[in-house]
Amino acid sequence: MSQVVTLLPLFAIFALFWLMVIRPASRRQKAVASVQDHLNVGQRVMLTSGIYGTIASLTDDRVHLEIASGTQIEVVRAAVAKVEESGVEEATVEETTVVETHDG
Repeated sequence: MSQVVTLLPLFAIFALFWLMVIRPASRRQKAVASVQDHLNVGQRVMLTSGIYGTIASLTDDRVHLEIASGTQIEVVRAAVAKVEESGVEEATVEETTVVETHDG
């Protein structure tokens, strides 16, 4: 019985570690894999390197992205980090005119 009591804190630490570290990491990994499996032509995506582009074509393990008009790159599906929501419009920056006045 005393051996069980001495091992109880070790089991508690392991359970806490599993709940706080392993389980959330596993969920994130599954979510990213799901995103990569459900890619479609025309979606705007961000790569793990931070490059944004629109999917031009797909093969089994590769994605052709159009990153600029007429410029395409080929990357592996695993490089896709997230898909931009289609309903989100990019923020536009309004141009402002600065007027300088000089006295005298």
